[in-house]
Amino acid sequence: MTIDAPAKLNLSLRILGRRDDGFHELESLMVRLPRLADRLTVEAAGEDEFRCDAEGVPVDATNLVVRARDRYREEAGVADGSVRLSIGLEKRIPHGAGLGGGSSDAAAMLLAMQHFHDDALSREELLELAAGLGSDVPFFLGDPVMRVRGRGEILEAVDGADAPPSRPVLLLKPSFGVSTPDAYRHCLDARELPGVDYRPQEFGWATLVNDLERPVFQKHLFLAEVKEWLRRQPGVEGALMSGSGSTVFAVLDSAERGESLAAEARKALDPTLWSWWGACGACGASEPVS
Repeated sequence: MTIDAPAKLNLSLRILGRRDDGFHELESLMVRLPRLADRLTVEAAGEDEFRCDAEGVPVDATNLVVRARDRYREEAGVADGSVRLSIGLEKRIPHGAGLGGGSSDAAAMLLAMQHFHDDALSREELLELAAGLGSDVPFFLGDPVMRVRGRGEILEAVDGADAPPSRPVLLLKPSFGVSTPDAYRHCLDARELPGVDYRPQEFGWATLVNDLERPVFQKHLFLAEVKEWLRRQPGVEGALMSGSGSTVFAVLDSAERGESLAAEARKALDPTLWSWWGACGACGASEPVS
């Protein structure tokens, strides 16, 4: 079977404080990018194997896909590995980008395990397992647009009139990634940089704001430059860093603006910028495609 594992954007991310368990209490509005997705292929095999087409991605037990497989086996009582699996991962979502690629891959693996083990875990058990793998993993088992609270395990679907409409966006990412633990470690004491606007950007369909911009911009000044440059460009309604970065995205007034704006960004900011443009909003989900 083959499952698409889509990227996500945080349209908002507020850090409400530190929890007793050491994690941070957060509140976020998250949406999927169904056309930007990794692809996970899982087949029954004579022995377990995991491979990935992206250079530098670990293929040992530190990879979230392998961890999801092994943790599922433990929780479902099938740790003897009686069903051996050949797993192939095609990476399209950049690493260290704040787009949830690893978390989405892990969620896709959990769905595959449910398939091969006849839904051995209940929905509640699956979500609890997902939360133990990472704060973003439960989101990819839910609806395409969700409000996420707690440390990521409390999910509230956003649909109907409350859901953000499909909007054209441009994503820009430099060659470096950002350490998520570092971003959270300094989120409560980071300073604002002069000349950078951190204020919430209010729209009828969402409020763009990210409390992790302060610690990340303080360490990576270039990301603040990207955000402020985007906000000055014609056709850009708002710009924000996604998650802990290093991707900065712009909401556009026209889908046709994406390609030309990406070219302008590479000329003005960094010729090596990775870019992607498409739609985000109330569409798309992690699900088998074959």
